[in-house]
Amino acid sequence: MIAEGHVTKTLPATAPPAAMTGERLLHPVETMPGMEVKAAPTLADADAEAFVAASLEELVQCHIPFLLAGTFAVSAYTGITRPTKDLDIFCKAGDYARILAHFKEKGYEIEVEDDRWLGKVKKGRHFFDVIFAASNGTMPISDAWFENARQIEMNGHKVRIIAPTELIWSKCFVQLRHRYDGGDVVHMILRAHDQIDWQRLLNHMEVHWEVLLIHLLNFRWIYPTERDKVPDWLLDELLDRLKAQRELPLPQMKICRGRMFSRVDFEIDVKEWGFADVGGEGDLRDGVDEASLQGGPL
Repeated sequence: MIAEGHVTKTLPATAPPAAMTGERLLHPVETMPGMEVKAAPTLADADAEAFVAASLEELVQCHIPFLLAGTFAVSAYTGITRPTKDLDIFCKAGDYARILAHFKEKGYEIEVEDDRWLGKVKKGRHFFDVIFAASNGTMPISDAWFENARQIEMNGHKVRIIAPTELIWSKCFVQLRHRYDGGDVVHMILRAHDQIDWQRLLNHMEVHWEVLLIHLLNFRWIYPTERDKVPDWLLDELLDRLKAQRELPLPQMKICRGRMFSRVDFEIDVKEWGFADVGGEGDLRDGVDEASLQGGPL
């Protein structure tokens, strides 16, 4: 990111990472020439610093494409500093097994927590996540994520970092009882609005545009003086969709998309209240005849 007054520009991802300098990870994200990083998170302790430094070196040395995300990315774009114990690494689905295999060969413990989206690399009590999709299936990591990535220097390495647009997308559905990333979403809009590709974000959220609208209304309510940070055309588009939707009859199939936010918090809806899970069958809305939904032979 290149600071020019109050305007922050970004540098594109470039060639493969540079060699390790060997310096200790006391200040994990450092400034490259012509590039400004607003802040870095605070690692929990010296052991966590050593683990992150060693893990980053291995990631660079294995030459498998990855993106730095999570707290490190939020800090770099917003200036928010908060403690963290680990890294969030994003990669393509085809590469996640390769990353796990590399670390296994180097003596790390590996774990496939959920083959739909998440693996882990561990050493003692420290770990980092290897993420290749969202837990709800909405967010496969693709080549486009790497094409739009930014670059920072971290512990002597040039590391690609997730772009603001995809960072917001990655956090829109994290809404659980014990974890809510809506704060990160509005802070990203506040601090990096000029770096967000709003059309691309809308494309990402096309099917779930209401979730995007919720976050934008949340931003407007939290920051009344900053409402102009969101382009008018986007809000107009989403509100026009809402207006058109309100003219439609209610859906016949009872579904609970809350399961895309949290499978636990909305478990009762599916198990006891007759709502369909995402991609599953549920009860019909009262007054709808099941025979009316039969569309003939498949």
